Amino acid sequence: MAASGSKSVLFVCLGNICRSPIAEAVFRKMATDAGVVDKWRIDSAATSTYEIGSSPDPRGQACMKKHDVPMMHVARQVTRDDFMSFEFILCMDESNYNELERKAKQVKNHQAKIELLGSYDPQKQRIIKDPYYGSDEDFEKVYQQCVRCCKAFLEQNS
Repeated sequence: MAASGSKSVLFVCLGNICRSPIAEAVFRKMATDAGVVDKWRIDSAATSTYEIGSSPDPRGQACMKKHDVPMMHVARQVTRDDFMSFEFILCMDESNYNELERKAKQVKNHQAKIELLGSYDPQKQRIIKDPYYGSDEDFEKVYQQCVRCCKAFLEQNS
């Protein structure tokens, strides 16, 4: 459970090895740099079971290393408890959003606000596309989108 007075955000994508761990790492670094990380509970998860227990994609790890963003995560699936214990659940695309809305309906009085992370993008790119079948450039694009969106999200929620 999030401690009283603290804020919480869960970043979600399909497998929790590409987009959501990048968003989690980017947001954690921003909150750390802003001196507010201890006010936040920050995590990421998957809508699917495909990658449970896996480390982030090596291409994503390389991208984070290039930008000096620490990344430590083991993939997990969204749980019923997540809908009660997180204030915000930010996902990457419409498919994630629809799946989260479906799961949330099964949790009575769920608290979480489910949104597209891209809804915070000042450049209005609402969808953060899965780079899994793409190239290093696609991971870089995800990183840049996450930077823009996480910055705006943190500014609106600090």
